[in-house]
This record gives sequence, C-alpha cells and structure tokens, in this order.
Amino acid sequence: MVKKLSIIIITLLMLVSTYSTSMAHPEDKPDLLSEAAILIDAKSGQVLFDKKATSRMYPASITKMVTGIIAIEEGDLTETVQVSKNATGIIGTKVYLLEDEEVELLRLVQGLLINSGNDAGTVIAEYFSGSERDFALKMNEFVKEKVGVTNSNFTNPHGLFNENHYTTAYDMAKIAQYAMQNERFKDIVGTKELEWKGEGWETTLYNHHRLLWDYEGVTGIKNGYVTQSGFTLVTSAEQDGVELIAVTLNASSSQNAYNDTIALLDYGFENFTTKQLPAGQTYEDSEGVEYKLDSGTFITVPKDERILKDIYGDSLVIKTGEGSILLEQELSMVEEPVEVFEEVTIETQEPNWFQRFINALNIFN
Repeated sequence: MVKKLSIIIITLLMLVSTYSTSMAHPEDKPDLLSEAAILIDAKSGQVLFDKKATSRMYPASITKMVTGIIAIEEGDLTETVQVSKNATGIIGTKVYLLEDEEVELLRLVQGLLINSGNDAGTVIAEYFSGSERDFALKMNEFVKEKVGVTNSNFTNPHGLFNENHYTTAYDMAKIAQYAMQNERFKDIVGTKELEWKGEGWETTLYNHHRLLWDYEGVTGIKNGYVTQSGFTLVTSAEQDGVELIAVTLNASSSQNAYNDTIALLDYGFENFTTKQLPAGQTYEDSEGVEYKLDSGTFITVPKDERILKDIYGDSLVIKTGEGSILLEQELSMVEEPVEVFEEVTIETQEPNWFQRFINALNIFN
C-alpha cells in the first residue's frame, strides 16, 4: 500500500505553570550583565537561553574542566606523579606543590578542580604529554572528537591568558555536559571541602564555587578569572529531575557572575521540565501505521504550554503550540506479524494385501 504523506497533530501532554521558554517574549528572559551566557538542559542538550553563546571568549580557569576529565578518563588515578621544577614556578592559584614531590594523580585532579591549582594542572599536563604545549594538542583533539565542539582552542591546561586560548559559552556548556556524565568528575567538582596534606601545604581546601552552598541543587562545576577574561563561571544544578548547566563569561565581578547564574537557573527550573521518550515507544499515524523509537531520548518542554506531536512520513516532530520545533527524531516502522503457514508433506504408503482386498470389494458396491 502506498502511504500518503500525512500530518497529524495530537496533543502529547498538557503541563501546568507559566509559559516562558527560549521562544518566550523578551521581557520574560533573564537580563544578564555577563557578556556571554547560555543555559542548557543537561539531559536533552537543548538550549533554553543564550546570549552571544557562540562568540569567542577567554575562559580562564574553567579550562580546567577539560584537563580534569582527560586525567580521569585516560589516566590511572592511583599512579604517583613527580612534580617538576617548572610546575612549582607557575603563577596564579596553587596547591603549593614542591619540586620532586610525589603526588597521586587523583589528588592532583582534586587540587586542580576544587582549589583551582595551576601547578596541579601543569603536573598533569607533563604527566600525560611531557609539556603544556603538547598536552594542549591533546585537549583540542579530545574536545573535538569526544565532545564534538569545534570553536575552542586551548594552549595550556589551566587557563592562564593566551590570545589563542579561547572558547565559547556553548562549547563550555557541552564540555560540562559531557564531563558531568562521569561520576568521578561529578563527585570531585561537587566536593565542598577536602583535607589537603602535601609536603609544602597542609590545609582544608574549600571549593571555589560558592553556589554549592548558596543555591539549592547545585552540583558543581568551576569558576575562573584572569584580567582579560573577566569572571567566568560554569554551574550544574538539579531539581525535581531537571538537570541544568549554566555558563556565564566575562562578568565584571564575581557577584555579577553568580547573580547571572542564579537568574539563569531560576529561569530554567521555573519554566521548563524534562520528559523522557523511552526506546521502543510507539506512535501511530493517521492511517494506523505504527512506528517506534529505536533509541530513547530526552526532551525539554516549556511548562503550561500545549505540546503537539506531528508525524511527517517516518519522522516524529514535537513542537510547541506556537510552532517552535523542540525535537525531530527518526522513527522506524513496526512490522506487522506475518502469519507463516508451514508446508506439511503427507507421506502415503502402499496399501497392504488386506486393504487391497477391501478396495476390490468396494468396486462392486
């Protein structure tokens, strides 16, 4: 049967709250002071808000997210690493490593991400690649191949200023989304305090990300600052099953960066919810043909907005009542069971003498 191309509009779900999405009226969106920013749903990856999200900016210490996830994924965290003289001379925030000190790789990652130790970043780079320069090549390859972002370039593992060391709010959100899927990374960036006992420094490290204490549901990730970048901040948070990632770049003060991040998170949690479309879920078109999702996915939908499901050929399209597309996903046709008839061969045998006698008698009947 030739199937006509059809469009069916079916109410998928009705939600209750105030409609305010990335397609909402401008007055409903956060008014931010940071030069660039973005808010995404960590499960679906959908962009909920953006401001100059693809503009090239200087990241400062949020660079360390890349260094940390590489160390966790590709290194042996129990291995002991020797600190070089070069690493001890690095400027900026440190965990005060001493030359020839031997430190477990896990501790270096903790010092890097919790206390923003530039010296720890240099040791990690030298451990993997021999130098910061060669490790930067590894960083760029990693974010391109593993994360899929292409508008960033890193020249060092810690984020100290270099005019060729740049990123975008969008790229940083995607890097954070990727890294937070790793439970070890997530545990480290969510650690509020950690006892540090090194040869050159014994103290309690307190995570530099203040919102771990000040905003409900924050799970990390990293802040940064150099003069050329302004204040940068990447934040992950979870409430009622919704996971958000906010990035703010080039704020004029740390307070502005935090205020902007709070505004983004409030906006996301108040106006959106996340729905799961499980693998195998079926949909029927207007002619009764049944389709299914081969792989599960998540979709972020605005609260209190009618959401419509359209089937175009073999594609599922979910959109708002105003027509903004939220998801487009290929479907596969559910094959109807075909009744199979087994061919049975009946073998006949030659009749015996008694049967032949009976058959002969029947001739005269």
